[in-house]
Amino acid sequence: MDSFQNMTVTSVKDYISTIDILSYPNLIPELKQDSRSAIQKIAESMEKKFYTRNREIERIEQMKSIEKTYYKRGIQKIGGIDEVGRGPLAGPVVTCVIILKPDSSRLFVDDSKKVSKKNREVLCQQLLEDAMDYAIGQVDCDVIDEINILNATKKAMTDSLATLSAKPDLLLIDALHLDTAIPQKSIIHGDATSYAIAAASIVAKVYRDNLMQIYHEEYPEYGFDHNMGYGTAEHIDALRKFGPTPIHRKSFIQNLGVR
Repeated sequence: MDSFQNMTVTSVKDYISTIDILSYPNLIPELKQDSRSAIQKIAESMEKKFYTRNREIERIEQMKSIEKTYYKRGIQKIGGIDEVGRGPLAGPVVTCVIILKPDSSRLFVDDSKKVSKKNREVLCQQLLEDAMDYAIGQVDCDVIDEINILNATKKAMTDSLATLSAKPDLLLIDALHLDTAIPQKSIIHGDATSYAIAAASIVAKVYRDNLMQIYHEEYPEYGFDHNMGYGTAEHIDALRKFGPTPIHRKSFIQNLGVR
């Protein structure tokens, strides 16, 4: 490769776009010596990207600290379990339990609510590639109305555990306790502090969002494709205009003046 000083700005940009971010520290000093302001800005941008990546690696390592404690004790099959959809007016509550390989360290894994739709879908695929096993649990509105949302959430979780082929040695769960013989650790704000729980929240969120897209095709008046069943003003207006669908939770809409 020629010296950067002998290359046009466009050529430098094109070259940098082909380089792995791990090589940035080897290139930045030379770029900084270039007198052209555009090249200086490229160097600054590379520094920021490299710094941001390192910070993200540190954050993920911190999220995995709980799991690492158990890995060191010889516990390898750790199941993260979480739910999505406790609050919506319509649709099921969905849970995921996922047992990840110990070396899974996907950047940008976080509480699913903090991750963009595009990144959730990418991460979901990556996490499933890293999974030793996973399962989805789903409890629909009739059961939610019958046993309440908390018990429905626990039922979805135990249902998902029952369908796993590889039973976990330990469950990490977000602020709940399940009636199961599997040892479990309840973690407050687990979807934001535990890698395994955050992974479960992402997979559950992608599954439920895709399901709500299907419901939108059947009931297009309610905006399920973007509100995912949550009680937005648009959704409530549609409820009052068209009435509830079979996927609406009667116990959730009874105080909205809906018939």
